[in-house]
Amino acid sequence: MSPTGVIDRRDVRGEDMSLARLTAVLIGAFAFAMPAMAHHPGADLDRVMGSKEQFFQPIDSPAPPFKLADADGTIVRLSDFADRIVVLNFVLAGCADVCPLHSALIADVQSKINATPMKDMVQFITVTTDPEVDTADVLKSYGGAHGLDPRNWMFLTRRPGDPEDATRKLSETYNVRFQPQDDGQQLHGVVTHVIDRGSRFAARFHGLRFEPLNLVLYINGLTNAPSRPSKPTEAGWWDSVKGLFR
Repeated sequence: MSPTGVIDRRDVRGEDMSLARLTAVLIGAFAFAMPAMAHHPGADLDRVMGSKEQFFQPIDSPAPPFKLADADGTIVRLSDFADRIVVLNFVLAGCADVCPLHSALIADVQSKINATPMKDMVQFITVTTDPEVDTADVLKSYGGAHGLDPRNWMFLTRRPGDPEDATRKLSETYNVRFQPQDDGQQLHGVVTHVIDRGSRFAARFHGLRFEPLNLVLYINGLTNAPSRPSKPTEAGWWDSVKGLFR
């Protein structure tokens, strides 16, 4: 690695470098070079990401809290993950349109995260908006069917006794509406929410066309909360790093 934190291609020995090793090199460089501020790293991080990813929206506000249940009925709260970064999305398992594509995109991001030390710093959460149909058995089988790793991913539903539309109401607090249709499907948008440590709602990545690596880099920027500000990242660094993945 060069003194500037930019990965030198001579440091990557062999064209068949594994994703795990390449991502580890990438994260090391990003941790060295990514600017941040002592309290909130988003000022420069959001600016850089916004210049590189057109589907990125910075938020920087408290995340709407929730209290849901997993397939075994265990209560799960957003506050349970206050020491981690949470990647949150909403789907219905029976969706015949974009939900499977969204889950595949989340699985791709998760695989890149889990190839680095960040795997213990990030929790992926999917919430069903169709709890009447998405039974415990459906919740338990969904991850394996879509390549999601249960080590740091979970599929949540409403708690027993909650209204049938409780999770749809929750999605609306995240500004994503799921509208039931006559055919059992739900009309909805596609958004991936990023919640920083301390339950700070950091950002949204809209749709299915954002680049997964950009989300990985954004999460890595959040995991690196330095004690003092550093110099801004040079514009060319981002593209140099991304080029190693092509």
